[in-house]
Amino acid sequence: MLTRDIDAFIAHATRIAPDAGPATARAAFLVSPDGFSRADESARDNAYMADAAAFDAGRALAEHRALHQALSGEVPVVCFAGNAVTPDALFPNNVFATAPGQLVIGRMRHPVRQREAARTDIRSFFRDVLGYRETDLSTQPHPCELTGSLVVDRARGIGWCGLSERCDEAGARLMHEAFGLRATLMFDLAPGEYHTNVVLAVLAGRMALASPAGFADARVLDALEAVYAPHVQRLDGAEHAAFAANAIALGPARAWMSAGAGAALSDATRQALDRAGLEVATVPLDAIEAAGGSLRCCVGEIF
Repeated sequence: MLTRDIDAFIAHATRIAPDAGPATARAAFLVSPDGFSRADESARDNAYMADAAAFDAGRALAEHRALHQALSGEVPVVCFAGNAVTPDALFPNNVFATAPGQLVIGRMRHPVRQREAARTDIRSFFRDVLGYRETDLSTQPHPCELTGSLVVDRARGIGWCGLSERCDEAGARLMHEAFGLRATLMFDLAPGEYHTNVVLAVLAGRMALASPAGFADARVLDALEAVYAPHVQRLDGAEHAAFAANAIALGPARAWMSAGAGAALSDATRQALDRAGLEVATVPLDAIEAAGGSLRCCVGEIF
């Protein structure tokens, strides 16, 4: 099922068992913020991006190295080199994503990001080293920025796809098919939002963090409640602005987010995470967040 009909989605998705596959990845990959700078093309529809003067390449590199070290305590983590001609490449999950045995390559909206899809080192790592087959969506015309636009519940095979300039309905269908999902709900993001994973996280297939302000239709929250209750936490404005929804679980027991996001969490959100059996783990990323994304954006998952 691929639909905009929230009632039909709820009726179908609530019958889906969490038996589609592992809820969390077996490894992860990063791309170093070498040549870290403001990508003006990306800034056109990313309101979270700071002015050029706020970019500090040295601090971003140090934060990224600390992120690599921290995540390596949970799963094996591979880090690829960055390049100044692709300043957004430190957010690889929009361009490269995986399903078991498969690499999916997305179609980015902006040319500065489309260059990333041509990287032969990342492609050959998955093809020649891991033996993954390749599904290349990068040359077709419809934007589909992978796990930025599509938040995937891997345990159930459910997709939550926010439509914006970064993903249209045709792109959503291509991703739904590429990931072999059982059901995907398409919905409009609120004006000014560019990626779903800034306003929604599904953690280890059992909890959702969602910012109501990020959705054009508040009934998307009803769908989340139907699937994940009692473990759905609605984030307030301060949590939203601090990237609290840009979180990821790489194992069953931790929710990873930036230190800024962790500091912004309300007592209610911390208690909700605790009830879901998720410890909050944080890494300082304020320099990286100047580029308009946070911890989850930095992490490519390997299934």
